[in-house]
Amino acid sequence: MNARFRDRHEAGELLAEKLTAYVEQPDLLVLALPRGGVPVGVEVAKKLHAPLELFVVRKLGLPEHPELAMGAIASGGVRVLNPDVVHTLRVPDEVIDGVATRELQELKRRERSYRGDLPPPNVAGKTVIIVDDGIATGSTMMAAISALRQLQVGRVVVATPTVARATYLLLRESADDVVAVIVPDTFYGVGQWYENFSQTSDEEVHRLLAMIN
Repeated sequence: MNARFRDRHEAGELLAEKLTAYVEQPDLLVLALPRGGVPVGVEVAKKLHAPLELFVVRKLGLPEHPELAMGAIASGGVRVLNPDVVHTLRVPDEVIDGVATRELQELKRRERSYRGDLPPPNVAGKTVIIVDDGIATGSTMMAAISALRQLQVGRVVVATPTVARATYLLLRESADDVVAVIVPDTFYGVGQWYENFSQTSDEEVHRLLAMIN
């Protein structure tokens, strides 16, 4: 398939069709990465008759090059570092701590906004399908996988409508399964695979969560 998705909901429906082997599997949990992963995750959770939770991940970008991930933080108090970046560039601990402190504020804001006082999702021993609306470099998803491993997840399945082929191969080395609809060799950005790629708002996240839960 080389066509584009109409929007995230259609992308989620098409992705869900590729995940039918997991329908009504016991101890199954769908985790969506907010915000763009939520509309996709809703369609997947509905199709699989599985509960949907949010998993907040914040990339720790280098101050001079924020697009380069030196690590990430995630729901559940997990912090993951990219040793290749940290050691090669000799990033001082105080720089990492400073960025992590700022990103933790945004992570907590999002968790309060989306989850209120609820604790982070319990993933221990479960099969988790972690969903985003598309994956380019994979740095955020790799951090999410590492965080889930630290939280004693049973099995990690990465599910996304579109992912760059090189990233797809990389993710297969870390996840137990990777499922995608479009896996192109040439990948300029997630938005190129959507007709409507408008930003998902906090309000839409709340509406979708209320609808499915």
